[in-house]
Amino acid sequence: MGIYLVSVDAEEWFGEEEGGWGHVASALNEELGRRGLPAYVSVPAATAFVRGSGLAFEEKLNRSMDGFGRLCDAHLTREEAETLCGWTVLVPLSLEEDIWLDIESGYDSGDIESTMVAGAPQVLALAERLAALVELPSETPEMCDNLDLTTWFWDGTAERVAATRPGPWADDLDTAFHVALYLRAAQHSIRRGCPMIYS
Repeated sequence: MGIYLVSVDAEEWFGEEEGGWGHVASALNEELGRRGLPAYVSVPAATAFVRGSGLAFEEKLNRSMDGFGRLCDAHLTREEAETLCGWTVLVPLSLEEDIWLDIESGYDSGDIESTMVAGAPQVLALAERLAALVELPSETPEMCDNLDLTTWFWDGTAERVAATRPGPWADDLDTAFHVALYLRAAQHSIRRGCPMIYS
């Protein structure tokens, strides 16, 4: 078990089944309309799973966020840190400010009764800043459809790369993992045009 960061297809996003995201999609479009922005309706349909295709995203949040939190505190404003990693839903829209919806998300989040929606372009810009600061190596997996990033940091591959590619990223692999996680999630959302959620 645990918490996963995953991409969502059109059926899941617009679906009205229990635990689905249709109510969030509807509320988001209402708020976008109030702001004079077009509705978010171009969500890709589900596709057959092909490992390494980059058509889906799934990673597990199984590492400590303590160092990542300190990195954010040192280099981002409080508002920027919230945009980067405080969202419930990430969408491939450019949003000048985060959108708070006064509804529960599809994720079983206990007593959390609001949903924060962030724009992937804004999250990407912040993640890129942190990736540059920690000098995230080019070997970091880009296609994250089957826990590729999680596995890379978990199975010893990252440690082996760190031995030949030292740098700030290698000093705290938990922190590097979270920098890479938000970077790749934002890139995937923009590339595929899909929402990202926690599951």
